Amino acid sequence: MKLLHITIHTDNFEKEITFYLEYAGLHITRDMRPAGREMVFLADKDGDTEIEIIYDPDAHSAGNQNLSIGFRTDDPDLKREEMLQCGYDVTPMITPYPHVRFFFTTDPAGVRVQFM
Repeated sequence: MKLLHITIHTDNFEKEITFYLEYAGLHITRDMRPAGREMVFLADKDGDTEIEIIYDPDAHSAGNQNLSIGFRTDDPDLKREEMLQCGYDVTPMITPYPHVRFFFTTDPAGVRVQFM
């Protein structure tokens, strides 16, 4: 069995897409907007697990506080600095083990995103 995609409902559709394009390095694999649906799928260069983003004007009130998505990055310190420079709130660097370093931020839909 393989995880296919994670769905995020958001009332801030374009900002949500931009977050994953710019900061997670994903690209759009399927765009349903030409067919009249405000929905896109994004994935990494290998096209494995996708993130599905759906516009939902009521999404903010539903909340995404219990969802967390993690990404591996070449340099967590550099990624953290980039996020700070772009105005995102980030946690301090967390180091639970000598060779494990990560931090969290929150995407425009309120999803906790981990970069390690």
